[in-house]
Formats: sequence, C-alpha cells, structure tokens
Amino acid sequence: MVDRSFQKQVTLPDLSGKKEDFPLVHPTHIGPYKVEGLFSKGGMSILYLGTDVKTSKSIMIKVLSPKYSQNKEIVDRFLKEAEIIAMTNHPNIIKLYGQGKWEKGLYIAMEFVQGISLRQFILQKSLSQKRALEIILQVAYALCHFHTHGVIHRDLKPENILITESGDIKVIDFGIAQLHEEISKLRITQTSRMMGTPIYMSPEQKESPGKVSYASDIFSLGIIAYELVLGKLSHGIIHVSLLPKKLQPIIEKALQINPKDRYQDIVDFITDISQYIKSLSEEPQKEEKSDEIFDMIQKGEKILITPPPKWQQIDIGWARKEGISLSAFYLDFFHLPDNRYIIVIAEPLQSGLSSFFYTSLLKGMIEMHVHQAFVSSKKDLHPIAFLQALQEVVKKELFNQEFSLSFLLLHPDKDSLIFTSCAHNPLMLLLDGSQKISLLETPNLSLGNAKLSTIVETATNWNVGDRIFFSSLSLGSHQKECEKALIENALFPVEHQAKKTLLTIPISPLLKEKAVAIFCLERRF
Repeated sequence: MVDRSFQKQVTLPDLSGKKEDFPLVHPTHIGPYKVEGLFSKGGMSILYLGTDVKTSKSIMIKVLSPKYSQNKEIVDRFLKEAEIIAMTNHPNIIKLYGQGKWEKGLYIAMEFVQGISLRQFILQKSLSQKRALEIILQVAYALCHFHTHGVIHRDLKPENILITESGDIKVIDFGIAQLHEEISKLRITQTSRMMGTPIYMSPEQKESPGKVSYASDIFSLGIIAYELVLGKLSHGIIHVSLLPKKLQPIIEKALQINPKDRYQDIVDFITDISQYIKSLSEEPQKEEKSDEIFDMIQKGEKILITPPPKWQQIDIGWARKEGISLSAFYLDFFHLPDNRYIIVIAEPLQSGLSSFFYTSLLKGMIEMHVHQAFVSSKKDLHPIAFLQALQEVVKKELFNQEFSLSFLLLHPDKDSLIFTSCAHNPLMLLLDGSQKISLLETPNLSLGNAKLSTIVETATNWNVGDRIFFSSLSLGSHQKECEKALIENALFPVEHQAKKTLLTIPISPLLKEKAVAIFCLERRF
C-alpha cells in the first residue's frame, strides 16, 4: 500500500542555491523541446524542465555545461550516458526521449519523474520492512535489466533512485555507467581513475575501476537495502546483526568483500529477497524495533564517551568514524589535583548490546578507583597499582568479561608520561621537530584475563611541542600509512591532524572491528 503522506512531500525543484551559480538567461528551446524553467545545476551539467511540443509531455533536459564542451573525456561520458539509457526500456529505469546537439553544445531529453529520492525516505524512516524490501526488489529488477544488456551502473546510491507518487521507483543517473565489455578493456589498460560514491562502492571498485563487475552493483544494492530496512544512513559501516535474523544471510552475502563470494547474478538476489518477503506474509512476525536498539546504543555512548576537555597545558584533538558501533567504547579524562592528567580508553573484547552494560560497570569501577586514590591518605595514583587493583575487581565482579585498555598518565611538571596498554594499541610519539614516529608498547594481556598477573608500563620524556597519538582501532598493515599522515600534518592543529589521519584508515563495510577513532595530543607549555 502506498503511504498517502507521500502526497504531502515536496517534489518541486530546489532553486535555493546562489543565483550566481545559475545562468541569468534561460534558453527558450533546446533542440525540438520547449524549456519551461531551470530545475538544478550540477558540477558538469544543467537540468531544465521542458515540454515535448509534439506530445505535450513534461520532460527533463540535461545539458552539458558549456565549459566542458571541449573536454573529450566528459563529452564522451555524456554521450555514453545517452547511449546506455537508449539501450534500456524498463518501468524502473528512466526513459530517453531524445538526444543531440544544440547551439550551445549537447543535450539529453529524458522522462520527468515526479517524486523524491530514496535518501529522503531513509532519513524520514517512513517505510515498513516489507515495503522497504519491495522497493529494493524494484531496484533489483532494474539492475537485472541493465545486466542483461551488459551494463554496469557503477554509481547506485539512494540519491540515484527516485520514488514516484504512485510508489514506483526509477533508477536515474548513468553518468559513469559502462558496458561490461568496456570494463574488460579497462582491466588490461588500467588507465581509468576511481569514480563513484565511496560509501556505496564495492571494495574492488575502490581499488581499481577495471575490476568492477555485475557483483559490484549488487554490493551497492546490499548497502542500500541495509539502510532502507533500518531507516538509517550507514555512513559506510554495516552491522548486519541489526537486521532481522532471516534477512541477515542475504544482505551479508551481497556485501562480501571478495566479489567471488557475493551473489554472481542479481536473479539469485531477487529470488532470496522474494522468498523472504513471502515468509513475512506466511508467518506474520513482530518486526524488530531497530529504533529502540539505536536509541539504546546512542544513550550508552553518551554515558561512556566523555568529550575531550579543554586543558590549558594540553591540546586534544580527536576524530571518530561516523556510524553506529555495536561494541561499547569507553573514553574518559581526569585532571588530578597534583597537575597530572589521565586518559583512559577501554573496549570489551566481545561486542553486542550486552557490552554496553559491562562497559558501564567498568566505567564506574575506574571512576571509583580514581576518586578513592585522592580521598584516601595515600593521595597517589600509580598506573600499575591502579590497574592491578582494577584487574582484581573486574575478574571478581564482571563475569569473565575481558577488555582491551589503554591508560595514559601525563605529568607536564616533570616532562614525563607513563603509558600502559592491556591488549590494546601502541602509543605513537612524535617529538617536536622530528620526522619519525616512536612506538610505546606494553605486552600485557587483556584486563579481566585470568592469566594477567603482572602488569608492565613504559615511560618516556614528554616536552613542549611533542605530540602523542593513539587509536581505538588496530592499524595492522596500515600502521605506516597512518604514521605518514601524522607526520605530513604535524604543522596543523591536532584536530585537523586527527581528521586527516583517520581518512587513511580503511574501514571494512562489514565491520568486524570495534569503535573507530584516533586521538592527537600536543603539550602546549
């Protein structure tokens, strides 16, 4: 059933951009078509609303921006888009009405679709699970038609899928679509650069355009299906476990990193989705409330993650990958009375909703231990003694839960730092004016591990201008890339340095890792 509230959605063009971005004078005709007005302006083309004077039908006229008329690559791509649309004739694919040259260059006349993009639907969360999958089926039918004609879309994303007022979908924008036989030539020449939208792009397309296949489009559709069912944008991070259990293996297969492990034919994907939709009708089941899960996780994150404070002597910058994590991530900062500073990061070894409960208990234990150290007569907090006491409590009270943990104690007055890692990541140190990263590591087992009996720390000098870096995510083979980015951005503020470095860390869409964040600290004085 079509959601009648759809009729209230805005379907008129958005002309709110700066006037200087648009032509001051619009043409009255383009080819044989009458121009009614400007619709929008993109990076390389201009869209006009028009009318086919022979049929009186409303149409969309796409015109290549005049400044690109002499650019062979862009002209060829524009012509290729028209060629590919002309090859297709399917109710879920936008139709081509004409193409050609006019006095100011090239144009393509296409079907005008009165509707809004799938991205808007995802943001509004207005669809049931069944309706969401019915829309995905329509997109899959369009892909099946493309693939049957040897066409790979290469840029399938919610913005390129429109939903009409009748509830049907139309796949649009074939600016980088390509014939399969031409992709084969790219595999030989390897001269093409990456094109597409990274969040929805398959791993092989990111690596090399010449490696794309029909399975690459299926990967993109898998991301869209995940987002549409949950009613949330993924930001490129996928937790299949948030989906209904019987749907999980279908989406997981569509999103396999190795294209050989993915659906090889969109027909097989269509079959599995159709059978799943049929099962929803035959065995009515209570739809899992993903909203409640998201709310629970978001509330948990607010409790567990303390935003970096403003410390006079220490500048703190951090960057975190957008998207939801199913593993609790604890971050805390303490400024001790004797002008020492503590930063603690901890993550449970096991992910899942229960991890938020256990990590909240760990947070309480750490805060209690820090408080006790300064209300007691001792008034001291040494990392090893602190963590050994914490280890005993975790073993006794947290039901065999284990945590990876980093504990950093900064003492500017003594130009020193002490670092301890329990099965977590090394600390990276960049001395002021240096071009080399030094790693500080400790060989401790995870906190809560019954075999952790002795805890080791490492200490070093920490002077004005020195920068410290640590990541919540194991960098593995990307350690050198991360170090390079840190050095290249050493002259920028720490917040900028953290954001730039985070971009060098590739994130698997089927997220097996935990929270994704990187921290940069600089001693000011």
